[in-house]
Amino acid sequence: MSAARPLRTAAAITTLLLGASMLSACGTADRLASVGKAPDLSSIEDPSRNPNYQPVRLPMPEAPVVERRANSLWRAGSRAFFKDQRAARVGDILTVTIEINDSAALQNQTTRARDGSESMGIPNLFGLEASTNNILPDSVNASSLVSANSSSSSTGDGQIQRQEQINLQVAALIVQVLPNGNMVVQGKQEVRVNYEMRELTLNGIIRPEDITSANTISYEKIAEARISYGGKGQVSDLQQPRWGQQVLDIINPF
Repeated sequence: MSAARPLRTAAAITTLLLGASMLSACGTADRLASVGKAPDLSSIEDPSRNPNYQPVRLPMPEAPVVERRANSLWRAGSRAFFKDQRAARVGDILTVTIEINDSAALQNQTTRARDGSESMGIPNLFGLEASTNNILPDSVNASSLVSANSSSSSTGDGQIQRQEQINLQVAALIVQVLPNGNMVVQGKQEVRVNYEMRELTLNGIIRPEDITSANTISYEKIAEARISYGGKGQVSDLQQPRWGQQVLDIINPF
């Protein structure tokens, strides 16, 4: 039995490594096929046809009744006399300005100490304490059978300093208009410089009132905002650990 256990352990590790190799086979093949090539730009597609696309569904009030006035050239909510140039319908484009300059500093310090002492004895117990030496060694004192002392102390000190700064602009597309007039926007931008690709994606819900007359909106006015800025290519690949190291980091308990 003792000899079979190492064999089972070795077989489990081998199976795990083979499984990880199979899972990464497609990615490895794609990476090998792209050696010496710049990352490909993705084609422009209809976001609503994406298999993972899900229309936003939120509790909405009833649609207001629009009052129409005969022989009137003015439209309610319009910022221009002749035509409102702001994005308002599915397929319209507006510019999202992303200016993030966040900083945070946290510092915690904890000190804890505790001392404890316990002592228990049986000096008198129905006269049976005289028979203690018949059961226990002669050196045992019935008045101090159990004695325990404990002492513990801990000190913790932690500090976090974070600072982020991003200044970007991206054109977003209106993909859905909700019943209350709010709009779902989605934008994606890809920039390739030599062999490095930079990707910027944005999703969220905006109000028509927050769109400026220049057809722009700031990121802090986007509800349920999902902003991602990253990249892929040779430089990003070198910054990532090898898949074998990632697997070992997952399964290694120490």
